[in-house]
Amino acid sequence: MADICSVCGLPLDLCVCKELSKQQQRIVVKVEKRKYGKPVTVIDGIVDRSLDLKSIAKTLKANCACGGSTKENRILLQGDHRSAAKDYLMELGFPETNIDVE
Repeated sequence: MADICSVCGLPLDLCVCKELSKQQQRIVVKVEKRKYGKPVTVIDGIVDRSLDLKSIAKTLKANCACGGSTKENRILLQGDHRSAAKDYLMELGFPETNIDVE
């Protein structure tokens, strides 16, 4: 017998909970000026508990060739990487209409 998802009641191989949660999130990608005028890309709004922010940040840092961290449910990247961050989030399955780039 197949395992059943506790949220939607479907078998785990047919479960759509992760995709639905991605469709409902509003993600904001913006640049903030920090100390000495250095730009920092901030990705805010990923609240899905099934996604690991640290692994997303690690992949983003490798793709953008920059440093960064995760703090307070936000991903911080050193430098202006708004377009690369948006492209990667779309690869993860987040809809383009739910990603606001400021």
